[in-house]
Amino acid sequence: MEAVRLQGARVLRDAQGGDARALLGSRSSSSSSSSSSTSGRVRLPLRRSKSRLSVVALDAAQPFDYESRRMEQMHKESKLKVGIVGFGNFGQFLAQRIVKQGHAVLAHSRSDYSSLCDEMGVLFFRDVDDFCEEHPDVVLLSTSILSTEAVLRSLPLQRLKRSTLFVDVLSVKEFPKTLFQQVLPAEFDILCTHPMFGPESGRGSWNSLPLVYDKVRVGSGVRDERCQRFLEIFEREGCRMVEMSCAEHDRFAASSQFITHTVGRMLGKLELESTPINTKGYETLLDLVQNTQGDSFDLYYGLFMYNINATEELERLELAFDALKKQLFGKLHNVLRKQLFDVGSAATNHAVAVASTAATVAASDKTSNGACVAASEKISNGSAVSQLTLVSTVEEAQGHQ
Repeated sequence: MEAVRLQGARVLRDAQGGDARALLGSRSSSSSSSSSSTSGRVRLPLRRSKSRLSVVALDAAQPFDYESRRMEQMHKESKLKVGIVGFGNFGQFLAQRIVKQGHAVLAHSRSDYSSLCDEMGVLFFRDVDDFCEEHPDVVLLSTSILSTEAVLRSLPLQRLKRSTLFVDVLSVKEFPKTLFQQVLPAEFDILCTHPMFGPESGRGSWNSLPLVYDKVRVGSGVRDERCQRFLEIFEREGCRMVEMSCAEHDRFAASSQFITHTVGRMLGKLELESTPINTKGYETLLDLVQNTQGDSFDLYYGLFMYNINATEELERLELAFDALKKQLFGKLHNVLRKQLFDVGSAATNHAVAVASTAATVAASDKTSNGACVAASEKISNGSAVSQLTLVSTVEEAQGHQ
């Protein structure tokens, strides 16, 4: 701008100098006429200067113009400040994707994760008061089911913004929903979510993995927009978004997630090992054991304790196993009857009743599997089985009750 001002002043000065010279020449040429006629006015012809005044404008982008400021403001408004309480494996797992999308992430946990947070681009706070005074837009609870209530009640809620959005990621939903409604002030928003995946199943990509959510209490306007921006974190990662009530989620989860963990832990008790002749189905079972055993028992206990539908599913599983055992030993009873009738001896007719009793005992809930197998083998050893042998077999099976 200074260069423009100097150039303009120089051009104007040159123009004024040319006009002055023209004026002097005109006066010298008309001196005689001016002396003879003093009453008339003299018109002096003006000579245009050869130098023309040119205006130079700077067309450079200014660093603080309206457009750039507005764009910067819109960018900041689209980003969230997410505070994660509980920075264990799952909290770290979520933080990686949130940071990747450009959101600011704060963390608070009982353990010191300062070094790890520095590497991840996360701001870590050991003191929960300092954490809350940062006024995060979203407080994400990533704690275990068993510790959720104690952690929530320990937060200094008065230091947070009055419209803070609280989010949980627990595997049960009715429990945190009720807890949030009881503890949080009415001005706080509540969003219950359940990512149906974890650090193992979601290690590479979240594409097509389900994210269940329920907007329990979300205000209108900017508060609803904030909630939607948080959900967009999962949408942009390719998750399959499933909006569902907390009660409906728990009903489905009990018959799927809880059953999966139960079967996996039951198979784990068998200490299954890989064999040289593994089938695809058996390898699937081994993977199931590995996945479920990798989670803490507290997680499994929480699925049972804090889901009202879990007890019913456990009973249904037990009844299904009993029905399967009865079906197996019922089939065995029919085979034994056929073998015994083929003998044709006089003593065999009485042995049929004894064999039937043995099969019934084997199907009983209180009979050990080892005794059942032993009874089956002794009864089916051949067509020449004596009545005494059959009776002793039944007595042995009954002795294991």
